[in-house]
Amino acid sequence: MTLIISSVIFAALLIIISKLPVAISMGKQTGGYDNRHPRKQQANLTNFGQRALGAHINSIEAFPIFATGVCLALISQANIVTVQNLCVIFSCARIAYLICYWFDIDKVRSIIWTIGFGACIWLMALALL
Repeated sequence: MTLIISSVIFAALLIIISKLPVAISMGKQTGGYDNRHPRKQQANLTNFGQRALGAHINSIEAFPIFATGVCLALISQANIVTVQNLCVIFSCARIAYLICYWFDIDKVRSIIWTIGFGACIWLMALALL
């Protein structure tokens, strides 16, 4: 159970971790990081900064889907080993996804996204079995 809970916490922390490259890119812009209007500044990011922002937003979007899958699997008392394995798959996929997004490896990124999303759907489907 610790692995499962750790995976959910890790997925939540990835939201903050994925924000760091965005903040660094914003800080490199003229005038530095604009904490008064960060979204306006983010709209002006290019290249790496823009990809970092996309990765960050996707981390926010992925978290509730994953957390819902874990909750449904646990509530339905699905096989704990299967749930743990899917949590590891999701976590590894999210790390690889961020790296691929940051370094503009688009086709591999899409495959990895599919693997992570598939793990979430599989977690949800376990509630039906």
